[in-house]
Amino acid sequence: MLFEYLLRRFSLLLFMVFTLTVFTFSLSYMFPGELLTNVSGQVNPSFTQSQQLTEKYHLNEGVIVQYLAFLQRILQGDWGVSLSSGQSVFDHVVKLFPATLELCVYALLVSIFVGIPAGIIASAYHKRWPEKVINSLSLLGFSVPIFWLALLLIMVFCLGLGLFPMSGRIGLLYEVEPISNFILLDIVLQGFPYQGLAFVDALHHLALPTIVLAMYPTTVLIRFTRDSMLDVLEQNYIKTARAKGLNRRQLIMHHALRNALLPVIKQIGLQFSTLITLAMITEVIFSWPGVGRWLIDSIYQRDYPAIQGGLLAVSMFVILANMLAEFSHTLLDPLSRNQAHGKV
Repeated sequence: MLFEYLLRRFSLLLFMVFTLTVFTFSLSYMFPGELLTNVSGQVNPSFTQSQQLTEKYHLNEGVIVQYLAFLQRILQGDWGVSLSSGQSVFDHVVKLFPATLELCVYALLVSIFVGIPAGIIASAYHKRWPEKVINSLSLLGFSVPIFWLALLLIMVFCLGLGLFPMSGRIGLLYEVEPISNFILLDIVLQGFPYQGLAFVDALHHLALPTIVLAMYPTTVLIRFTRDSMLDVLEQNYIKTARAKGLNRRQLIMHHALRNALLPVIKQIGLQFSTLITLAMITEVIFSWPGVGRWLIDSIYQRDYPAIQGGLLAVSMFVILANMLAEFSHTLLDPLSRNQAHGKV
């Protein structure tokens, strides 16, 4: 039954979350330095503060009690204090994660609107020059490292032509109050200040990081859509429709496209989780103020509470994105629904 399928998926989600929290909790013991500092983020506390922190984090009790207290603090938003800034790690995550999420969402949209149509065109012109061109470009984009592509675009379009800015989310001339921490949404909510120039400037800052980040998932969607479409075009019902006199465009748009996109939907969700990890490199190169750049800086600064919190936030989002993608595919795909009901 569907209920049993959902129960199995929920159990799997709980197991993955449990494994993640156990690993994150154990980092406090694996990091060098004092355990109290790694857990709390307090450097050189006084004797009274040490006693209070020891009681707060249950360091004088067993590991299981400490782990349960760790889970309680995670749910309450107490993720410790950053060693470098002295601020709450949870506040850093809440403030910076929307910038990473915004960049990933726009990159995913670019991948969908470019990759899926390109894959359909490649399948429509199978073994002809449009497919060869698209396959060659997708192979080139798949092979190019994103850090090299980012530096190349900066050298050409920023330093050479001066068309785009090199870093940041918006120019220093514009002051936009962070309401949701999504820069474009905040500009819209504030009524397009500066006669809309702030919105245009934010788009200029967003253009190159989005293109760089979208390169890998776009090539994956092109190849995946093409292969899925070619498999569907070889089905018997497509051959029957072709025998009835339908041209290739009618076959693709009215018969093959819907079934071919079903596995692509799941792939879109998987690529979104991949974007979260690729965004870390992109944010460092373009000085994008997101959680990925903050996490890399925390590693360089040996900010162990920040590393622990950033790893927990990014990993949790990747798990949820993968589970949501699989759940959406199950709801949309009749064969997956039959498997969920125990049918063949």
